[in-house]
Amino acid sequence: MTTAVRPRSKRKHPHDDAPDTSAEFDRLATMPEGPEKDALRKRLVEAWIPMAERLARQFRNRGESLEDLEQVAALGLVKAVTRYDPERGTAFESFAVPTVVGEVKRHFRDHMWGLHVPRRVQELRNRVRSAVRELSHSLDGRGPSVGEIAEYTGLSEREVRLGMEALDSYTPLSLDAELSGTEDGYTLVDTLGDVEPGFDRVVDRESLRPRLSQLPERERKILYMRFFCDMTQARIAEQLGISQMHVSRLINRTCERLCAQVMAEAS
Repeated sequence: MTTAVRPRSKRKHPHDDAPDTSAEFDRLATMPEGPEKDALRKRLVEAWIPMAERLARQFRNRGESLEDLEQVAALGLVKAVTRYDPERGTAFESFAVPTVVGEVKRHFRDHMWGLHVPRRVQELRNRVRSAVRELSHSLDGRGPSVGEIAEYTGLSEREVRLGMEALDSYTPLSLDAELSGTEDGYTLVDTLGDVEPGFDRVVDRESLRPRLSQLPERERKILYMRFFCDMTQARIAEQLGISQMHVSRLINRTCERLCAQVMAEAS
C-alpha cells in the first residue's frame, strides 16, 4: 500500500514551496529498512525537489551550469531526507535548507576555478564532463576515448582534449603539496629556485659601467680603490695625499650623482 504525499496545509512555512510532509516523516522514522521505506523516501525527495532547485538557482551565474547546480542540490536534499529526525522537534525545511545550501557551497569550494579561465574553456569542460558521465554508463566499464567523446558531443578532438585538461584545473596546487612518487616530504616549493642576490649586483654594475668611464680620473680612481680594492678611506687619503674627510666628501658626492643619473634614466 502506497501513501501519497499530501499537499501542504494552511500552516505558515518560511518557504512558499514547502509541502506539509510531517506525517510522512513521522511514518518514515518508524519503518524498517526495505523497499517500502525507500519508496516513501523517494516520494519525499520528489515533494521537496522544487525547493532544492530554487535554492540552486540562487547560485547561478557563478561559472557553473544550472543543471549541475540542481543535481548537487538534489544530492543535498537526499542527504537531508535520509538524516532528518522528526523527534528533534525541528521542521524539515529548517534542517533541509542548510543541508542543501551547504552541499552547493561545498561543490563550489571543491570544484570551482581557482584561476580565471575563459568561458569557452569552461563550456568545453562542462560538455566533456557530461559526455564522460553519459558514456561511462553505456560502455563496458571503461572510460570513453577522445574520439568517442568528440563523436558524442560534436566537438573536435582538440576541443575535447582542452576540455579534459580543464577537468583537473579547478584549483591551483598548493606549494606545500607533496610530490607524487616521493617519500621524503619533497614538496612543490622545493623545486622553486631562490632569488640570487648576486643578480642585482650585476644589474647595478652594468648600469653604472658607462657612467663610471665618464667620471674625472681622480673620482674614478677613488671609487675603484674603495669599492673594488676594498681600501679604507684613510688608506685612500694617504695614497692620494689628501685628507680623509675630503675622500669621504668625494665618495658621497660622486655616488649621489651616479644614483641620480641611473634613477632619472629608469623613470
